[in-house]
Amino acid sequence: MLRGAARREWGPLLTTVRGALAAEQLRAIPMTIAAVCLTALLQAVQNQSWGFGAVQGLGALRAEDPLWAALLRTPLSLFVPALDLPVWGALVQILVVFGTAEICLGRWRTLLIAYTATLAGTLYARIGVALGPDRLLGLPDSDAGVVDTGPSAAVVGLAVYLCFIHRACFTGALVIAAMVVEVVLKNNLAGKEHLVAIAAVLVICVRAPRRYRSRDQGLRPEAGTRSGAPPIRSSNLRRGPTQRTS
Repeated sequence: MLRGAARREWGPLLTTVRGALAAEQLRAIPMTIAAVCLTALLQAVQNQSWGFGAVQGLGALRAEDPLWAALLRTPLSLFVPALDLPVWGALVQILVVFGTAEICLGRWRTLLIAYTATLAGTLYARIGVALGPDRLLGLPDSDAGVVDTGPSAAVVGLAVYLCFIHRACFTGALVIAAMVVEVVLKNNLAGKEHLVAIAAVLVICVRAPRRYRSRDQGLRPEAGTRSGAPPIRSSNLRRGPTQRTS
């Protein structure tokens, strides 16, 4: 029973990823490999006395920073590991979740969703501090100086989107529940940003054109390409004047 449930939950996703990796190996996820290498490089640089200030100046976000500076730093901030967390966790998250998304969604849609989730969390921090702790969704003034970096919001957002398009409802609910528990137990800025990132991605899921949703839900192993193109249909070997093409 559990095996059947697991196959229904993760079967289509695993089949797509396995097929792409078997056919192309690491060539199937060039963007993900580049992201892992960039994150490791930034971690090494920021651990040096001469590099810490440069990395923080280019990729560290704080709600107290000017908006224009935050927007400029957002692209790099996703790959700057959080100082209070082990770097291997960020590397594993990027490799697994970004790699799966790159195969199933294509690199550009992966980046779009990842940066939407990250930017939603970043903007929420600014709005929450402006509202103040006494307002609904408000944040204390102390959160204005919290350094906000790392791929966690993007990873959570991508995971929820992948669960949605592959109808992995239990896994998606589990991810959301875990983020809620994080906020209840820790009540920190990062946990709240994760929930906002999830909300932003759920809006994308609901607003996504139906053709994209039906295409993603029908992925086969041969469709696991970097471009996110729909699978090739081969049920009719002969093309005739009345055959439909997609």
